[in-house]
Amino acid sequence: KSFATAQYWNAIAAISAGLIANKATEFSDLRPVGNLSVDEAIIFKGGTLMPFDIALFVLSACAILASTLWSENYGNDRSTVESDHEKRKHWYSDILNAFYTTISSKQILYTGLICSLFEGSMYIFVFMWTPAIKELGGGGEMPFGVLFATFMVSCMAGSSIFSIFIGSVKNEKIGLGVFLAATITFALMTLAQTDTSTIIAFLLFEACVGCYFPMMGTMKSLVVPENKRAAIYNLYRIPLNFIVLFSLLTDLSPKASFTLCSCMLATATFLQWSLMKHQESYFSTSDNKTADLEEGKSLLSEELTTRKGSVSKDDTPDEGQNDVPKEN
Repeated sequence: KSFATAQYWNAIAAISAGLIANKATEFSDLRPVGNLSVDEAIIFKGGTLMPFDIALFVLSACAILASTLWSENYGNDRSTVESDHEKRKHWYSDILNAFYTTISSKQILYTGLICSLFEGSMYIFVFMWTPAIKELGGGGEMPFGVLFATFMVSCMAGSSIFSIFIGSVKNEKIGLGVFLAATITFALMTLAQTDTSTIIAFLLFEACVGCYFPMMGTMKSLVVPENKRAAIYNLYRIPLNFIVLFSLLTDLSPKASFTLCSCMLATATFLQWSLMKHQESYFSTSDNKTADLEEGKSLLSEELTTRKGSVSKDDTPDEGQNDVPKEN
């Protein structure tokens, strides 16, 4: 539930950021710096640039706090990490070792592919939801800050839903439901014809996002080895970046992008189902081996007990043996 709590407060911060950004755009109009005309100017200020200026100060404060308050995380076994650093021969040794670890483990590989597919769809949505709203709204001015804050409320609801179900439902089953629901929401975005139905689909997807992050955080913490976690997480982002670049460089329309996202999420749903089946077969095999081992130990114990009983019986004198008269 720690991941769900973190996502919940992250959503609260995002809601505040959206409302502040919406107000910031109303302080002044977008205008060029200096006495240049709009056609001649390169640098502008005010208007829709104000939220980015505010973000600059917020990120600077975060950098200062992180550099002063955070220490390096070496994992549970620092001696193992230090020995790995001593064995390192090249600058790319860690990433190469992480790559071999990823492709040799079906669980780690599938988790990375699922993560890239979902988060790739999420980033495509980030780029495409404003053009989609503009198309449906006729190109007029839209309160994008308020809409973003509304999305974050839905995201916060998703993290709360995860907190409710994680106590009674397995994390992998929650993930399967999240990916299936996200696939359906993108299909609704593709088929939507009105702004109301489109925004409802957007809100449903944001609820899936709010549920996804604590679910995926839990799954990665169980699957990915801690001493290789940083390098493997970096590998996970490689296909993610290719997905986003493909969407941007091909200049797809919002509808085409949402269709692509629906296909990617359907693939993620299938991979999550395959991962669940793999884990079930793995643990059932392990349980069978443990049961066989316990049964073998029990049979061996019974056999040893039987042998001890027979040995003690052989050592006991026969009846009447003590009654034999002694010779004078």
